[in-house]
Amino acid sequence: MRSKEAKVKEHSHYYLYQPSATASRLYLYPIALGYFEYETGYSLWRNSYDSFLLMYLIKGSCLIQYQNEELRVSSGNFILLDCYQPHGYRFDEDSDVLWLHFDGPLARSYYELLSVQGIVFSPSNPSPVIHNMEKLVDLFKKAMPIKEYMVSDRITQILNALLNSRSQAKTTFSHSEVIENSLIYISKHFSEHLTMETLAANSNMSLFHFTRIFSAETGYTPYQYLIATRINSAKYLLRTPDLPIKDIAFSSGFSSESSFCSTFKKWEHMTPSQFRSSIFSDSSL
Repeated sequence: MRSKEAKVKEHSHYYLYQPSATASRLYLYPIALGYFEYETGYSLWRNSYDSFLLMYLIKGSCLIQYQNEELRVSSGNFILLDCYQPHGYRFDEDSDVLWLHFDGPLARSYYELLSVQGIVFSPSNPSPVIHNMEKLVDLFKKAMPIKEYMVSDRITQILNALLNSRSQAKTTFSHSEVIENSLIYISKHFSEHLTMETLAANSNMSLFHFTRIFSAETGYTPYQYLIATRINSAKYLLRTPDLPIKDIAFSSGFSSESSFCSTFKKWEHMTPSQFRSSIFSDSSL
């Protein structure tokens, strides 16, 4: 469709989409998308537009008003906005923009991950993001059949490419890399006597700093992650019917059978024996 907005050039085009009930439950999906050529002086302010907006500024510059801040964005950059919040933008010179309003069950989680370091992105290799945005617009422009799982996959590729660009842009002392190494270390040594001080020292961090970074990266404290790993190990071993629970406790890194049973019940809301019984009673149906 052609835009009829003032200060939007006639070659601009956009498309609207209503996702199916299935897509609304499962997928990332577009709400609206298009390519606009803005004239100098175009501005927009909205209190809310229920979606997330990704813009690629092909040419020109843009002033973003968002979260009580003003950001000047130049060509070659991407902008990601939570449009559930008040937001606005203004173009002080002729500007070309590729844009995508999207939403879905995982949209906010992606936004929160991506926006930790800001809402403006300058990837060293923007091609994967641009390619998928163009492919989505082209799909609607040509009125091709919409396969929602494929559309969702393209949006996922866009967001993952932006996440990857942020990861690559970090300094050589990458928190993500340090935490990834800690996760590997835990997976290898969870059955041993493993303290939080040991994990912090292994990462060359203070315990306080390590705990803060680990929690930010994983959503777990180091201790919670270690216990979750031990519980998962125990759940796997409990599927072997003849293996004594005491052996499972020690094999999974717990200091005693009683400690294992109380921790398991706290996490799984049933005892190890009840968990084992539920497995084999289910399998007999």
